[in-house]
Amino acid sequence: MSIRPAQPYDVPEILAMIRELAEYEREPNAVVATEEMLHEALFCESPGLFGLIAEEDGVPVGFALWFRNFSTWLGRHGIYLEDLYVRPEHRGSGHGKALLAELARICVERGYGRFEWWVLDWNTPAIEFYRSIGAEPMDEWTVQRVTGDALTALAAQAR
Repeated sequence: MSIRPAQPYDVPEILAMIRELAEYEREPNAVVATEEMLHEALFCESPGLFGLIAEEDGVPVGFALWFRNFSTWLGRHGIYLEDLYVRPEHRGSGHGKALLAELARICVERGYGRFEWWVLDWNTPAIEFYRSIGAEPMDEWTVQRVTGDALTALAAQAR
């Protein structure tokens, strides 16, 4: 098993795993990302998205996509984990924990103040796994999102 930074040649496999993740999360038709979009986000001149690949015998079996966020209270950057996925046949072999440990290492090495992500409230196996590594729920916080027509309408109100 190994963890390495994503490379341009990984984009098709990353997109395939994103589609597998969407299927698992009961949203199989929600993925509109393309290989070109992912390639641009990950490998442009100044990328805002970063990726790690979990491999077994040189074959990608999982990934993590993340970006920097910022805590005004801490006055420091952090890592927001957008997606973590390990193919079902490779779960329980330590790949997910290795991906999270590498992200934690990056946080510590760079002096970041926190490492956070969302998890669906029905995903009990993931929640139990996250608790086992010391993650804590943010019970008083709820996610807010503006998208689609509401995003367009809000943008139209800008001066």
